[in-house]
Amino acid sequence: MADQDEPEILDGSRDRRRVDPASARAQVARRIRNPFGPTAAQIRATLAGEASADAAIALQAEAKDAAARDGDTGGDDPSPVPRDLTAAAFFDVDNTMVQGASIIHFARGLAARKYITTKDITQFAWQQVKFRVSGKENLGDVDTGRAKALSFVEGRSTAEIVRLGEEIYDEIIADRIWAGTRALAQMHLDAGQQVWLVTATPVELASIIASRLGFTGALGTVAESENGVFTGRLVGDILHGRGKAHAVRTLAVREGLDLRRCTAYSDSHNDVPMLSLVGTAVAVNPDADLRELAKNRGWEVRDFRTGRKAAKIGVPTALALGAVGGGVAAVLGRKQS
Repeated sequence: MADQDEPEILDGSRDRRRVDPASARAQVARRIRNPFGPTAAQIRATLAGEASADAAIALQAEAKDAAARDGDTGGDDPSPVPRDLTAAAFFDVDNTMVQGASIIHFARGLAARKYITTKDITQFAWQQVKFRVSGKENLGDVDTGRAKALSFVEGRSTAEIVRLGEEIYDEIIADRIWAGTRALAQMHLDAGQQVWLVTATPVELASIIASRLGFTGALGTVAESENGVFTGRLVGDILHGRGKAHAVRTLAVREGLDLRRCTAYSDSHNDVPMLSLVGTAVAVNPDADLRELAKNRGWEVRDFRTGRKAAKIGVPTALALGAVGGGVAAVLGRKQS
C-alpha cells in the first residue's frame, strides 16, 4: 500500500487502469511542495470523488443496457412521473439509509460463506464503535480497514463480488433499511428527481443497495480492476469527508444538476462537506456533533431511532421548492450557507 505522503494515483476512467507511476509521483510531489497547493490527503480525496462519479455513471449505463437487452424499456408505465432534470437527493448509507454499517453486514455474509473470519468482523466492528463514539475517523483505523478490504478483494473477479453483494443484501441488509429514510427518498422519486447513495462502502455494494431500492445509482469507494479482476489498489482513497463532496460536485456537473436545488442527508458530522454543498441539508439520526451543527445552521433533523412512525416526517424544503419550479427554487433554495 502507498505511503501516506505518496498516494497511489490511479486513473478514474471506467477500466480504472494505473497511470505511469513515475510521472504520477512527480506530479504529486510538485503539488505537495507548493505550500499553497493541496495536501496528499486532499489529492486522494479528489481522485476518489472523480473515480466514484465515473464508476457511478458507468454502472448506471451498464444497468440501462442490461434492461434494454431484457426488453425492459420502462415504457409500460401509463403515468410516468415527469422528470425534474436539475434536482436530486443524495443519501449517506450507514445509519442514514441502513441501520448500522453496511460493510459490517457484508462482512457477516462473507464470514457465513467462509470468505473471512469472525476475528476480521470483530476488528471491523471495533473500528465502527470507535468511529460512532468519537464521531471522527482515525487515520490508522482507516488505513488498516483499507488494507484488509483490499487484501480480500485482490485477485477476485468483480462479478463474484457483485454476486455476493446481491445475496447478502437480500439475506441481511434488506431488513435493515430505515423506513423513514426510505420514505424521504421516495418523495424525491415521486417528484421526478434523481436519488443517489453516497458512501464509503465499495461502489459495487452501494450500487446493489441503490438498485434494490429503485434509486438512480450510487457513489462509493472505487477499487481498481483490470480485465474484470480487482488489483488490490484503491482509486484515490476511501470515499469519505471531502471525497464525498467532490463526488457529488463532479456528478452534478456531468448530470446537469443545480446543487442549490439538491438535498443531502446524513447522520455524521464527517459528512458536513457534502451537506454544506447543497441547497438543503437534512440530518438523519444525527450524531451529537451533527445535531448541534444542524441546530446552529437551521438544518432539518429527522430521527427515526425513537420509534416514531415513518409517516410522521416533514417534506424537506428543497423537495417542496422543487414542485414550485426551477426558477423560483433556484432562488429560494439558497437558504443555507
